Amino acid sequence: MNKSLVKLAKKTIHKFGFDVVKYHDTSTASLISDGFERDDIEIISRVKPFTHTSPERIHAVCNSVKYIVANQIPGDIVECGVWKGGSMMAAMLTLLSLKDTSRNIYLFDTFEGMTEPDARDVSFLGKEALDLFKGIESSNQKWLYSSVEEVKEAVYSTGYDKDKIHFVKGKVEDTLPEFAPAQISLLRLDTDWYESTRHELIHLFPCLVPGGVLIIDDYGHWQGAKQATDEYIQQNNLKILLNRIDYTGRIGVKI
Repeated sequence: MNKSLVKLAKKTIHKFGFDVVKYHDTSTASLISDGFERDDIEIISRVKPFTHTSPERIHAVCNSVKYIVANQIPGDIVECGVWKGGSMMAAMLTLLSLKDTSRNIYLFDTFEGMTEPDARDVSFLGKEALDLFKGIESSNQKWLYSSVEEVKEAVYSTGYDKDKIHFVKGKVEDTLPEFAPAQISLLRLDTDWYESTRHELIHLFPCLVPGGVLIIDDYGHWQGAKQATDEYIQQNNLKILLNRIDYTGRIGVKI
């Protein structure tokens, strides 16, 4: 399509608070052409019903697990912001394929939908999350709601040892640092908002071991998540390079 027409279409759609993003063709042929390995493609396809996460971000999780196993990076795997469990299902399936079932998996979530955002939580298009939140709440719905029972059923279907899977229910501001593991090898943050992301970094990043992987899912989409991450890095003088996964996801290795 002509680039000028695409630009005009995007400009028009943006006026209504929406955006145009690249369509993710998750067919095997398409993913192979994009350079994904066949084992990752199988996992991406399997977890697709349980996540809104792009194939690129699921691949980043799989690749991170391969990295921590290959390099014997010690520690557990932690995710904050679980929704239906797809990303951690991908992590568990990758661990099983590598015959590493020694790691505990921690899933932090309210399991009652998104928490209320504040004024700092604005999309990259300038859309205030609080307006979206109030609109959804007013219709007696929950933003990205998935019950803990529903998530357990999905996660347990991977076959990973149930005794090593820990569901921590509640706002992260209430559950951290109490339920944080001592050592983390892979830390994935996906709670979107400034306050929760800030709280997670304060209490979990120190537990991330040298060589451990940090993934910020909404760095590019929600300004609050980006602000919290940038502030934490600057205030603690961290030397970490956050690389782009896709338009929103970022990944780095702690040194």
